[in-house]
Amino acid sequence: MRQVEPGAGRIGGQKSLRLLDPDSAVDSGMWDAYVDSAPGASSAHQMGWLRVIKRVFGHETYALAVEAADSTLHGILPLVFLKSRLFGTFLVSMPFLNYGGVLADGREEERLLLAEAAELRERLGAAHVELRHAGTVVEGLPVRSHKVSMLLPLGDSEEALWAKLNAKVRNQVRKAQKSGLTATVCDQALLDGFYAVFAHNMRDLGTPVYPKSFFARILEEFPASSRIIMVELDGKPVAGGLVMWHRGRLEVPWASSLREYNSSCPNNLLYWEAIRFAVGQGLDVLDFGRSTPGGGTYKFKAQWGAAPIQLHWQYMLKPGDSIPDITPTNPRYQAAIAVWKRLPVPVTKVIGPLLVRSIP
Repeated sequence: MRQVEPGAGRIGGQKSLRLLDPDSAVDSGMWDAYVDSAPGASSAHQMGWLRVIKRVFGHETYALAVEAADSTLHGILPLVFLKSRLFGTFLVSMPFLNYGGVLADGREEERLLLAEAAELRERLGAAHVELRHAGTVVEGLPVRSHKVSMLLPLGDSEEALWAKLNAKVRNQVRKAQKSGLTATVCDQALLDGFYAVFAHNMRDLGTPVYPKSFFARILEEFPASSRIIMVELDGKPVAGGLVMWHRGRLEVPWASSLREYNSSCPNNLLYWEAIRFAVGQGLDVLDFGRSTPGGGTYKFKAQWGAAPIQLHWQYMLKPGDSIPDITPTNPRYQAAIAVWKRLPVPVTKVIGPLLVRSIP
């Protein structure tokens, strides 16, 4: 491990700020051990994400940690530096994911991590630091609370969960099955089919698509805690999702379906299969991912019985700056979104990865 310079500091002479190496087995082991035990930790805090993002997108990554004299960790902050002519330069914890931000045992550890993040922002010339917190907030930082995560508690059996679902959802799952749709859980073997559906859906939404290598790298980095769920009709992929699990929670961070099959309810079968898989793994919660309160995806997830947990995306800004808005709802991007929706899918697979690498 290396002492962080500049900005390194100590708490009471006993704890110091360190920059850990994601490619070091020792550093990664220490980091992930802390993530596995710290209250409020999420899958996005795992060191493997820094390796995935650096190797797929080439972004600079920073694994800041507060270390005690006995080599135990008492706080961490993963950061990724994004820079783009279109969107500017900024540090994010964590880009492309729903969660991230500061994990710390106390206020002093939190203060030390944030002070170093501020030093890093200035040193790199970044416009801001974005911290993706869930549930709790850091006092004094500007915040956007425009999104929620939708969480469904799971029981001990799929039969009990099935009985709790409302009649509409059960009927939609049955409709998918009667329409001949089938669901399969696998790893790399289903990647091509998943990506074909995902890229097509992203084009329809007007959103640049990630490269297939991003998902391939995730499956390679987290082989024991990631899978693809594929819904097919007569062997043709019509819906799919990449699921991950950590500390009792199964997340569905990326899921898509082909619109022309919506009448057969493939999404309902996809999420029912995710529930069945989570219960089979002995997990406690299904995380449907983030949504805008009141929006279409929010209502879809709520009908399963999922409840919202507030997300707080906080910002460390330059004096006088306001909270940035790099989202599809920003009016300045509407014309580009409209054009994107008309592009051929093969074109979006080439151009999309070049753009999305800088969209957190």
